[in-house]
Amino acid sequence: TGNDKAPSWTLVTSHAFDAAWRLAVGALMLATSLLLAALCRFQRLYLHFRHRLKWWMGYLQRKFKKNLSVGAEVDVLSYCAREWRGETPDVKLLRKAYEELAGRLRVQCVRPVKRDHYAALRAVLFQIFSQGLPLPAWMKEKDVVKLPEKLLFSQGCNWIQQYSFGPEKYTGSNVFGKLRKCVELLKTQWTEFSSVKDQHKRGSKCNMLFSDAILEYRLYEALKFIMLYQVTEVYEQLKAKKAVPSLFSLLFCRDTSPDPLSFMMNHLNLVGDTCGLERIDMFILSYSLEVKIKVLRLFKFNSRDFEVCYPEKPLREWPEISLLTENDQHYLIPVF
Repeated sequence: TGNDKAPSWTLVTSHAFDAAWRLAVGALMLATSLLLAALCRFQRLYLHFRHRLKWWMGYLQRKFKKNLSVGAEVDVLSYCAREWRGETPDVKLLRKAYEELAGRLRVQCVRPVKRDHYAALRAVLFQIFSQGLPLPAWMKEKDVVKLPEKLLFSQGCNWIQQYSFGPEKYTGSNVFGKLRKCVELLKTQWTEFSSVKDQHKRGSKCNMLFSDAILEYRLYEALKFIMLYQVTEVYEQLKAKKAVPSLFSLLFCRDTSPDPLSFMMNHLNLVGDTCGLERIDMFILSYSLEVKIKVLRLFKFNSRDFEVCYPEKPLREWPEISLLTENDQHYLIPVF
């Protein structure tokens, strides 16, 4: 009987080994389960964050695209085919004008500009910044940030308190602080863009700037004020019997703008709100910014008014920018 039974120490060792093995297997299974659970949890978190990140990227792209006020380059003939269909005389004329752009004038692409009452100012300023043009000489010599106060205290133009910021209308005594901030922003941005020598970097900066509606609005109001300041300065010269550019004589001959106040109230205050720049305003803008603005007026194709320059005889050292317009209200930027 004793020979049929295993020694007690053998049984103890076997039981201990079995227990240890079961513990090891249990621990391994528990660890495996925990690891799988953790992996599943991390996978769900990863999918969740990936979904959220994808959503935000799409949102930002849509928002950026929506707010970009100067569109990406589009082939000029493709743009024409997309925008101008039909067989009316006006449409046929515009199609011929676009063919002229792509052929003789060597325009490869166009950049659409947001269609609002700041369109002309936007198209001009985008060209200035994208080309890295320098500040006008007179803006380098004067402290332009102090010009709003200068008009009030040095020249007694207390009527400037009636200046309207586009759709914002009348702003009262706060006008000086707002104008100062706008002009300061224009000077800062212009200086920064003119210092960037790399064209691609300037392009990226332009895309960022012209997707910020608030900054754009301030820049355009600064341009309007610069125009008003120049009109006021020339008006003082005219009263002093000094020679002034002929375009200002034409401005002051209008019944609606015989002086700077009426020019501001009847014309400049409306820009950005109910109307854009008129042709004579383009002359003043060109004079104020010291740039030659060449505009191809497509609806005047095959006439002497097809290609116009503001001003007609600029100073030789003024840089040149080019614009396209289909109706003297909405503008496109040509890419040669």
